[in-house]
Amino acid sequence: MKTSIKLTILLVLASASVFAVTPPKATVPPSKSTITLSSLPSLNGLEIKVEGNTASKAVVIVYDENKNVVYKDVMPAFKSMEKGYILTHLEDGTYSLEVTVKHQTVKENIAVYHEGDSKSFIVLQ
Repeated sequence: MKTSIKLTILLVLASASVFAVTPPKATVPPSKSTITLSSLPSLNGLEIKVEGNTASKAVVIVYDENKNVVYKDVMPAFKSMEKGYILTHLEDGTYSLEVTVKHQTVKENIAVYHEGDSKSFIVLQ
């Protein structure tokens, strides 16, 4: 008799927990960051602009052809930030530029070369 009462109570508790109502989770729309690259007015480098809904730091990394890190920078966490990077100090060759904000990454290939007596660069497609 005691065993059947215990089993009945356990069954009632188990069934109550199955039908318990849980409140819906609040959905937060993912924050989108916009990463744009443009040439600096002096044409010696790139300007990186990051704009987003929430403040988050951006990591800028430049890799050489052998995937070695040549340059790494962390942009401060602001909702809108921009910074210029001079690329003509790099040796001639092909480099990869990677900008990461939260879970968004933009990768571009850049070629640095001599044009006459001056150095220049181009973003490869």
